Formats: sequence, C-alpha cells, structure tokens
Amino acid sequence: MSTFTILLGGELKRTSRLARQIADSRIIAADAGIGHATALGVVPELWVGDFDSVPVDLPDALEAVPRMTFPAEKDKTDGELAVEAAFARGATALVLAGAFGGPRADHAFLHMVLAMRLAEAGIDVTLTSGTQEGVPLRSGRARFDYEDGTLFSVLGFSDLTGLSLAGAKWPLDNVEVPFGSSLTISNEVRGGLEVALGGGRAMLLAHPYPEG
Repeated sequence: MSTFTILLGGELKRTSRLARQIADSRIIAADAGIGHATALGVVPELWVGDFDSVPVDLPDALEAVPRMTFPAEKDKTDGELAVEAAFARGATALVLAGAFGGPRADHAFLHMVLAMRLAEAGIDVTLTSGTQEGVPLRSGRARFDYEDGTLFSVLGFSDLTGLSLAGAKWPLDNVEVPFGSSLTISNEVRGGLEVALGGGRAMLLAHPYPEG
C-alpha cells in the first residue's frame, strides 16, 4: 500500500495519533496547506495549487518544494488537484490532513464527500484535524482502534440500512436511519468499536482528543 498525506488548508494540530498516521507516507501540499509542514516536521515532495494563499515567511526548504501551478479560475479545488497528483504517483491510500475547519466550510464539506466517493472506489481515506477524524463507512463491517470514552458520531449522507454499532455506549442492531436523523450523533466508545452498514452513504466522525 502506498499512502499519501495531503496537507490541506483547514485546522491541524500535531498529535501522537496523527504522527503515526502519516509516518512513512509521501507528502503533497495543497496551496496554504504547506503551512502545516513545519509543525509536522515534513517537507512535501510536491506543492500544488494556484498559490493565492501562500503563508508568509516560509522556511527555505519549503520555498524550494517543486510546484505544480494552476490558474486561480479553475474547475477543481487545490485539494482535489493534490489528490489527483497523488494518484498519478501511485497512491492507494490517503490521509487528508487539515480537512476540517478553516475559513471555508464549503471546502470542508467537499473533503467529506470527496472522501466518500474515493472510498466507494476502494481507496482507504482518513480525514483529520489531528484532534478529530473522519472515516467513510463502506457496506460491510469495520473495526476501529479508538480508546474507551472516545466520542463519535455516524453522519448519514443518505438513508442508511442495516446499521449496527457494537462496543458503544448506545449500541444499535441492524436499524434503518432516515436521512437527516440525529439518532447516530454523539455516542461513545465502550470496549472496541465495530460498525456494520448494510447500505447507504455515511461517515464515522470521531474525537480521539475531545479536549482539543
């Protein structure tokens, strides 16, 4: 598996979990996302974007990163272009770091739906701010390594069928969840979280560091 970390322009905090997730991955920065490189202790192999939001006073090592430049008026975001560049270099799994928060809520939403589309194509994707992370849920069963007490929600982007939650404070057994329901918001890990999904589009959003 070839994992690429895409540095995006949202909020990002270095945590021990994030450090493990990006260890040994290849790094591509999307425009302002390069501002996270110093805190993470990485130097991207490529910097993608229109460079309309470049951080000031970048270290020389980051200024020297090879650039793939696009016009400001384009049909894709810098983040999506960075993802495409990763696939062109052989990516089979992605960590979208800085996928949440920041000044553009529309970009954060796009990152979530992009991740779900990629997951449907068989790509492992994790979205993270360091303190919270999202994982698209595919049909079938998945286990997660969150510690007891970790807060989590299942965000439905459609009607959900056959949803089961085990290892949770409020377990579910093969339920249907209508689109827009709050049934699966604000749960808590209790003894090893396992999620099963029969059908629909959903994302697990977890908060490994709730104190942020």
